[in-house]
Amino acid sequence: MSSPTTTRPRSVAARATRLALAAVLAAGGVLAGSSGAAQAAGPYERGPAPTTAILEASRGPFATSSQSVSSLSVTGFGGGVIYYPTSTSEGTFGAIAISPGYTAAWSSISWLGPRIASHGFVVIGIETNSRLDQPDSRGRQLLAALDYLTQRSSVRTRIDSSRLAVAGHSMGGGGSLEAASSRPSLQAAVPLAPWNLDKSWSELRVPTLIVGGESDSVAPVSSHSVPFYNSIPASAEKAYLELNGASHFFPQTTNTPTARQMVAWLKRFVDDDTRYEQFLCPGPSGSQIQEYRNTCPSA
Repeated sequence: MSSPTTTRPRSVAARATRLALAAVLAAGGVLAGSSGAAQAAGPYERGPAPTTAILEASRGPFATSSQSVSSLSVTGFGGGVIYYPTSTSEGTFGAIAISPGYTAAWSSISWLGPRIASHGFVVIGIETNSRLDQPDSRGRQLLAALDYLTQRSSVRTRIDSSRLAVAGHSMGGGGSLEAASSRPSLQAAVPLAPWNLDKSWSELRVPTLIVGGESDSVAPVSSHSVPFYNSIPASAEKAYLELNGASHFFPQTTNTPTARQMVAWLKRFVDDDTRYEQFLCPGPSGSQIQEYRNTCPSA
């Protein structure tokens, strides 16, 4: 078990600060629980106590809405779609930017938008400047999308700009590694079947969940996901989920094991919600899982 270095400090003083903030939020009428019946233990907890059924359902506990972002209204990326919880009674939410893969549009993985948002996140699924953009470009575009989301978008007041994450498929997954490398203040990264010519990410400090497919012939796990995971230092929180028999294109259709683990990872590290620790350690198992490795965060 590693000692995390990039998540929020878990010292007695830090816990006291978090509890004090929670008290302030409650006093101001901003409740951290989804029902408002009781104040959550941590100031960033959103929604009811998690269960396997909640994580595996097609939608989480939050109602969501969406809006399109025109490429003409943004700089640094090609527009996209924003998904967000409609509720404003729980305070602000963490946010995540997600990139599609090489030659693909956001529509290829768009099921992830409302699914993740329904668990209490603001999500922007981006269109890239060019369908042929490489991972380094996609990484920059993910960061530009987060900057737009937190600074200029119509939902910016719903977002806590200190709690941001990135994800992506294929070259978008490689781009999420690039983004996490260049902006270590991010709280999480989730590369899906990632492709990148750079195999070493020893500088990464952002908690990273990599999801790979056992039968991926485009970005074989032996030359992409596994060496990426292995190169991330043990001092950083990391996990590797390999899906049994899955091809490179598993994110392009609804995939429950991916969604379950992705949401749990984001809740644990973006929301600092230790209620989700149970889904990371010891982690998933069963016929759909080929392998799962992790550093098991310490609550």
